[in-house]
Amino acid sequence: MLGRMTFDLSEKTMLVTGATGGIGKETARELARMGARVLIVGRNPQKTADAAREVGAAGHLVADLSEMKQVRRAAAEFREREGRLDVLVNNAGAFYAERQETREGVEMTWALNHLAAFLLTRELLPLLRGSRHARVVTVSSAAHAQGRIRWDDPEFRRGYRGWAAYSQSKLANVLFARELARREPGLLSNSLHPGLVRSGFAHNNGGLIDRAWGLVDRFGITPEEGAQTSIRLAADPSLLVSGRYFSQEKVAKEAPQARDDEAAARLWALSEEYVGG
Repeated sequence: MLGRMTFDLSEKTMLVTGATGGIGKETARELARMGARVLIVGRNPQKTADAAREVGAAGHLVADLSEMKQVRRAAAEFREREGRLDVLVNNAGAFYAERQETREGVEMTWALNHLAAFLLTRELLPLLRGSRHARVVTVSSAAHAQGRIRWDDPEFRRGYRGWAAYSQSKLANVLFARELARREPGLLSNSLHPGLVRSGFAHNNGGLIDRAWGLVDRFGITPEEGAQTSIRLAADPSLLVSGRYFSQEKVAKEAPQARDDEAAARLWALSEEYVGG
């Protein structure tokens, strides 16, 4: 039986993205169980409303976070509705075997896995700065170790490869969390690898990809287990480090390219260009 963490979160307001399934849903469930006022973000209205009721969330926002316009709208709605935010869990993400673009013309992996977290966090920083113990938790992956930022072509307009695009986005998650910690010393910003989770991840691609990830569904850890590191980073009052990368609830060693402070600052500047400074 999975041991359950218990902290008193009754004074906290938290927002979890990508919380209609997988580790995001379990993260939201456990944070709400510990007393936090949890709101979730999802793309499908009915599925998001159902998930909010199931996990005991205080409310939900409907937005396709791959589109910057919708990220901004969701953030504005949250600011107007809540006026307070203690913890933001950037959990939303996906893998795309074939290159796709959002309606705004941005490659989907880059838009959803990195730019959405960057922009949502930036839009909610005024609220986070108003919290005495604010935290930003960004779900990355061990795949970041295979990632390289293609500075001249982050959207893979040339030679798209799904795993390379995904690994780049996960490296961007770690670099973003690191740079956010440097820029905002008043909050805790960390990234994490949840483990190989049987959550239905990548099954949106069909075909061989769907069958390959079926092996993960057989041998991977449960979403409940995969959510534990996110939960600890969001909730544990004794965990006070910032700018670090975690795995299995502990500080882990990220890949060398994820410890490059110059690259982290450069990525921040590039992201600002995408979303508008």
